Amino acid sequence: MRQIPVDTSAATVMVAKTPQPKVRDRRTGEIATDADTGAKLMTVDVMFAANDEVEILTITVPEPGISGELAMGTPVALTGLIARPWENEFNGQKRHGIAFRAVAVTSLVDTAAKTKAA
Repeated sequence: MRQIPVDTSAATVMVAKTPQPKVRDRRTGEIATDADTGAKLMTVDVMFAANDEVEILTITVPEPGISGELAMGTPVALTGLIARPWENEFNGQKRHGIAFRAVAVTSLVDTAAKTKAA
C-alpha cells in the first residue's frame, strides 16, 4: 500500500482530543495492535494548521510513541507522519479516505520546559 510522508515543519499542531485506545472491533471491544511490534495502538485527534487552513486529523500511533502530557490544546510534534489512502466496500457501499499514522506524538510543552531549565 502506498505511504505518503507528510511534512509538518511549517504546520502548527495541537491536541484536539486526548489519546484513546484504537478499537479494532467495536462489537467485541478488541483493541488494535501494531502488526510488527504488538504494541497497543492509540488514536490522537490533532488540530493541524498549515497554509491558512485548519483540519482535525485522527492520528494512529503506537502507545510507546506517546510522550508527555497530551491534554487538549497542547502543542505537539508528529514524528514520522505518513498518510495512506484507503478504500473498502461494506454492505455494497464503497468508502474511501486517508488514514494518518505517526511513529510518535510528543508534547512540545515538556521540551520547552526542559530547554528553559537547562
